[in-house]
Amino acid sequence: MSANSALTACPALSAFKALADETRLRLLRLLTSHELNVGEIVSVLGMGQSRISRHLRILVESGLLVARRDGLWVFYAARPAELLSAIAPHIEDCGPEDDLAKARAVLDARLSETRSFFNAIAPDWQTMRREVLGELDLDSLILAHLPDCATAVDLGCGPGELLSALSAKARGLIGVDASPAMLELARRKAALTGASLRVGELEHLPLADNEAQAAVLSLALHHLSDPLAALREARRVVSPGGALVVVDYLKHESELMRARFGDRWLGFDPKEMSGWLDQAGFILDTVETKPVKLGLTLGIYAARRPSIPQVED
Repeated sequence: MSANSALTACPALSAFKALADETRLRLLRLLTSHELNVGEIVSVLGMGQSRISRHLRILVESGLLVARRDGLWVFYAARPAELLSAIAPHIEDCGPEDDLAKARAVLDARLSETRSFFNAIAPDWQTMRREVLGELDLDSLILAHLPDCATAVDLGCGPGELLSALSAKARGLIGVDASPAMLELARRKAALTGASLRVGELEHLPLADNEAQAAVLSLALHHLSDPLAALREARRVVSPGGALVVVDYLKHESELMRARFGDRWLGFDPKEMSGWLDQAGFILDTVETKPVKLGLTLGIYAARRPSIPQVED
């Protein structure tokens, strides 16, 4: 191989060429911290979409960014790599100081929009869910994977329908949701089950470490900007040896789910979910699928937090 062809094939050369531009340095700094779509990036940087798209393409082709298509939306984030980790400390001061603050404001706006959406549709939520689930007995499918335990928590409990079913498995019940309107509806069920209801984001749970022995994330992750963060929080609050059941749609292309139900992600590939569970510190035991309405399929993931290893004498 000639010297010139060797340089052409060198990933570092492509990366350094891509970084020889102020805007692309700002983009890499921004997307090292957050995954954003083009519209959100335009909002943060205050530049035209065509200009931003051109720079994003160059960064993706250089291997510094990864593009994730989700239906009609494309999200961008820095690609984890040794080269990027070496570069990151040197680009912390590239660009205006308020870029990251603006990005944080964009993400906060996402949360606010989601919370407002669920507050608005709370009274009709059960009817809306039947449009997708039909007569599927999802509660029974979830309970089949949960052990009897002292405390179970429904993460993203909505109006509290699952809490009543969980009372057959746990002596203590906790329901967490970011929507006050949903929790207000859940109070009626809590009065019958004695459940503790708490307002909070799933990425920052209002629970103590190891507070529950079982947790459920049912049709909640696809509403979050960072599902992995929620899974890591679930591990924190589930005690060693405890169970986690995740229910969510398999990957699909129905934009109706965004417009009608406020979905952030159009489902998840089982390999993607399995990888996240592993990164969060869970052991995935079983994956079950169930077809529902609107051409969608549910994935039901039964996982557990590893027990603390026994110390030999």
